[in-house]
Amino acid sequence: MTKQTVGGGPKKVLYALATARRIGLKNSAKALTSHNACKACGLGMGGQRGGMVNELGEFPSVCNKSIQAQSTDIQQPIPIEVLTHSLDDLRELDGYELEHLGRLGTPIYKPAGSDRYQPVEWDWALDHAAARLRDIDPNCSFFYSSGRSSNEAGFVFQLLARVWGTNNVNNCSYYCHQATGVGLDTTIGTGTSTVELADLGLADFLLVIGANPSSNHPRFIHQLKGVRERGGDVVFINPAKEPGLIKFAVPKSARSMLTGGTEIASDYLQPRIGGDIALLKGLAKAVLALGAEATEFIADHCTGFAEWRADIERQDWTEIEVAAGISRADIERVAALYASAKNAVFAWGMGVTHHVHGSDTVEYIANLALLRGMIGRLGAGLLPLRGHSNVQGIGTIGVKPVLADDVIVAMERAFDFKLPRSKGYDTMAAMKAAETGDIDAAIIMGGNLFQANPQSGWARTAMDRIGFKLFLTTTINRGHIEGVDAGESLILPVTARDEEWQPTTQESMFNFVRLSDGGIDRLDNVRPEVTILADLASRLLPDCPIDWQTFKQHRTIREAIAKIVPGMEPLADIDVAKQEFHIANRLLHTPAFQTADSKAHFVTRPTPKPHDAPLILTTVRSEGQFNTIIYERTDSYRGDADRWTVMLSPADIAAHGLNDGGTATLVSAQGRMEGVTIKSFDLAKGSVMAYYPEANILTGTKIDPRSKTPSFKATPVWFE
Repeated sequence: MTKQTVGGGPKKVLYALATARRIGLKNSAKALTSHNACKACGLGMGGQRGGMVNELGEFPSVCNKSIQAQSTDIQQPIPIEVLTHSLDDLRELDGYELEHLGRLGTPIYKPAGSDRYQPVEWDWALDHAAARLRDIDPNCSFFYSSGRSSNEAGFVFQLLARVWGTNNVNNCSYYCHQATGVGLDTTIGTGTSTVELADLGLADFLLVIGANPSSNHPRFIHQLKGVRERGGDVVFINPAKEPGLIKFAVPKSARSMLTGGTEIASDYLQPRIGGDIALLKGLAKAVLALGAEATEFIADHCTGFAEWRADIERQDWTEIEVAAGISRADIERVAALYASAKNAVFAWGMGVTHHVHGSDTVEYIANLALLRGMIGRLGAGLLPLRGHSNVQGIGTIGVKPVLADDVIVAMERAFDFKLPRSKGYDTMAAMKAAETGDIDAAIIMGGNLFQANPQSGWARTAMDRIGFKLFLTTTINRGHIEGVDAGESLILPVTARDEEWQPTTQESMFNFVRLSDGGIDRLDNVRPEVTILADLASRLLPDCPIDWQTFKQHRTIREAIAKIVPGMEPLADIDVAKQEFHIANRLLHTPAFQTADSKAHFVTRPTPKPHDAPLILTTVRSEGQFNTIIYERTDSYRGDADRWTVMLSPADIAAHGLNDGGTATLVSAQGRMEGVTIKSFDLAKGSVMAYYPEANILTGTKIDPRSKTPSFKATPVWFE
C-alpha cells in the first residue's frame, strides 16, 4: 500500500508562493488584493468586498486556481519573432508551453492559405474585419463566447450579432451545464442554483455528483469541511474515488494543515459510467421504503408525484443494481443518511451533464431533492458547480441562441430596432454547419473552441472550413493554430479583467453579481472587449440607429441590461452604489417556483440501458488545469500522472492484458491515442479515465437531444 494522497496541504501553499515569486510578489499582491472578481471558477471571490474575500466576507478566500489564473495575466507580451513562426512550429508546443509563451500584445493576422501570422495595426485590423463581415450573410456566421468575458462585453457581443441579422449566438455552457438549465427548467422553473453561499453553512447533508471539487473548485472543499465538522455528512457519487475528496488539508485552516488533512467524504458511491439515473432511482426507492418522503410539502407544492412514485416502485432492485453498478445495501446506506438529514444540498458537475441523458439526470437530482422537501427553504437546495467565473452571467445577459419573448421585446423597445426571431445555432449545430461549409465567419470571444469540441479530427476539419475567423483573446491557445490553415484568421489582444479601463460585472454560481474595478495597467497595446466590439459595430453597421460608441461607457450598457433583463435592475447604478446583489427570483428560500402553475414538477423518465461495451471512457481535468488551460503537465492528486496517462482499475488492467506503468494504444470509433501510459486507479469496473482535452481525439459528436451537450463522458473504447 502506498501512502494516502491528501488534497491541498503544504505542497499547494509552497506552489502558490513559488508562482507568486515567479511573477513578482508586488504584481501578485496587487492582482490578488484588487477589487476584481476572480477569473477562475464560478464559486466566486473578489469584487467590492476585497480581492481575496467571498460574498460572505470570509478572508482569505483564494486558491491555486486563482493564483494560476493571475499568473497568466501578469506575463510579458509574446515576442513578435515568436508569433511569426510557422503554424507547424507553434503546433510543436504542448498546452503548457503555449500557455507560458506570454500574453498576446498586438493584433496579428494570417491571410488565407498562409502558414503564419504577422503583426498588424489596430485600425487596419478593425477595418479589415468589418469589410470581411460585410461580404457575408449574417446567418452564415456564428458568435461564440467563453465564460471569462464580462456581462458588459457579452451584452454588446450578442446585440451586435442580432442587429447584424443572426441569432447564431452561443457560449461555452452548451458544452458544460446546458443540461442543467434544461433539467431544472422542467422541474422547478429556473436553471440556476437555488441556494446562496450562506445556505451551505446550514446544511447537514451534501451530496456531490459527478464532480471533483478538490481539483476544479478547491475553495468549495472548505464548505464541505464545515459540513463534516458540524457532524453532517458529505457523500460523493463518482466512478473515480478521487484522493482529494477523501482527505484534504485546507490551507486556510491551521488545524486541518497541522493534522495532515480533514476527512471530507463520509460515504462514497462509485457507479458505472452512465448509471446515475438508476442510482438516483434506487436512492428514491430506499427513501420511500423508509417512509421519509415530505408528504405535506409534496401535496402543497408539487405535481406529477403519483406517476413518478409508481415508476420508482416498479423498478426492480436487481435491475437498479445492474444499471447503477452499485449494490442495494450501499444504496440503502446512503439513502438512510439522506432520510435523516434536516438540510440537504445537492451539487453536481459535468460528470452528470456530459451524457446523452444529462438533462434527464438533472431532473432526477431535482426529483430526489423534492422528495424530502429540500428545495424552497433555507439551508437546502440545488447547486450546479459552474466551471468558469462568468459563464452564468454570460447566459443571463443573452449570449444564447434563443431569448425569452419578454427579453426580445424589451431589447427591441430599448433600441428601437426589430431583431430576428429565427432559432439560432447552438454550439454543436454551428460546428456541424461549419463541417458542411455553411459557415463563412466565426467571431470567437475568449475560450478555446477547437479543443473544447469532441472528436478533435472532425473539429479541426470543421473549423478549417470557416473562411474568416475573428478571435478576441488574452493569450494564444491551440484553437488559434489548429483548423486555421485554409482561411483567414485575425486575432485581437484584449485586456484581462483587472486591466479593464472601466468597471465590469460578473455573476457567480450563487446568482451573485460582483463589480470589478479593473484599472491595472500592464500592456500598452491591448484593448477592452467592449471597446473592440463598439468600434467593429460602428464600422460594420454605419447606418444603424444604435450609437455603438456610447457603449464605450460601461454604465450605458449596464443601464440597458437593467431595463431589459428581469432581476438585473440593481445593475443600473452598481458602479455608484457599489452594492453587489443576488439576482431576483432565483434563490428559493420559500417554495415559490417559477413554473407556469407555481408548483415544482416531479418528472418521470425511463432508466437508460447500461452500456454494453466492456470499457467506457470518461474525460477529466487535472489539478493543474483550468478548462483547456494547462498550468502543470502532471497531476499531483493522481500520482503525478502526465497528460498522456490512461487510468483503469487494477482488475481491468489485468483483464485486458495490460501492465500498470506500461504503454498501450487506446482506440475508439473516432480516433486513437498512441503510446499512452497505463495507470492503476480506484475506478468502477469497466471505466477508463483520460485527460481532457487530449482525449477528445477519442470522443464523438453524439449529443443529449434536449440540451445539445456532447457525450464527453461515455465513449466506448478498447486497447491495442
